[in-house]
Amino acid sequence: MAENIMETMMQESARVQQKLLKGFESMMQIRDMEEGVTPREVVYREDKIQVFHYKPEGEDICPVPLLIVYALVNRQYMMDIQDNLSLFRKLIGQGLDLYVIEWGYPSKMDKYLTMEDYVDGYINNVVDFIRESTGSEKVNILGVCQGGALSTIYAALYPDKVQNLVVMVAPIDLDTTDGLLQVWAKFFDVDLMVDTIGNVPGDFLNLVFLWLKPFQLIIDKYVGLLDRLDDPETVKYFLRMEKWIFDSPDQAGETFRKYVKELFQENLLCKGEFKLGGRTVDLRNITMPVLNLFGEQDHLVPPYCSKPLADLVGTKDVTTIAYPVGHIGMYVSSKAQKEMPPTVANWLKERSAPRKAKGPGKEKS
Repeated sequence: MAENIMETMMQESARVQQKLLKGFESMMQIRDMEEGVTPREVVYREDKIQVFHYKPEGEDICPVPLLIVYALVNRQYMMDIQDNLSLFRKLIGQGLDLYVIEWGYPSKMDKYLTMEDYVDGYINNVVDFIRESTGSEKVNILGVCQGGALSTIYAALYPDKVQNLVVMVAPIDLDTTDGLLQVWAKFFDVDLMVDTIGNVPGDFLNLVFLWLKPFQLIIDKYVGLLDRLDDPETVKYFLRMEKWIFDSPDQAGETFRKYVKELFQENLLCKGEFKLGGRTVDLRNITMPVLNLFGEQDHLVPPYCSKPLADLVGTKDVTTIAYPVGHIGMYVSSKAQKEMPPTVANWLKERSAPRKAKGPGKEKS
């Protein structure tokens, strides 16, 4: 009996060693991991941000361009992580004329960038650039996570420039204890951190996100990798995901202060008391159609945070769709990859009027 156990242990040890060896060989053949795989063109620059244009494919082209506003806390290439898991590629394949903001990396001198700078400045400037360069009076906007909150605020302040609003896993109503992040944020002394160090380190925020689900995000994923370490494609996907997870830009101090205090801690946006640039952000000004997408198993932005949007906006044309996935699953799960792009594209096309003749464009630097 003991001999059989010893033989089994030796065989398992040999199997693991073989997997480790093949995994090491696969890693040695991998050079740099790309940040997005779909062909694109930089069409706009301002300060540290730039805008990528992804040209639409096919004959049924949506007449109104789509701008994706991603979160400030991570990088947008999660939506273009690899060929078979690219929402960007699938969206342009559905005929969407796609523009995407890349926020860049704030430096110490950007501590004083405010939410007004992001919404009234960068987002509004990009929208105006797209309108001018395409000849479209309005744009469609898709806001993702934190970018969903910023897009919602923008649509309420500039409804005349937004044809349709799509939000994905957007934190709107933050008066909840459903998620650990919401509980933590309510007791976080953001004034002390910003006053002490200026910008909020991306590494700090990344550590917070990891510890929300420590077993799954810190331990379990590495155990799961070991079982498929001899598969080169699995290794490449794992490394792409790891690069994205730890590629967390710092947060401009003053923007982060307002975001945490007035949205997370005081929930002013839902109360109708949130102000930006001296103006009250009234979500009832959102009279354009709204598509709200969220994950039923999302631990970062629980469904409760996203669902109430339908009752806060001024339009009756609100479509709410919940997917049986988590936060990251909204980008890379097979169900979301299969169902979301045609759903978004068809919904937008049904609500997008033909654009006018194309006008002259320009790049701002």
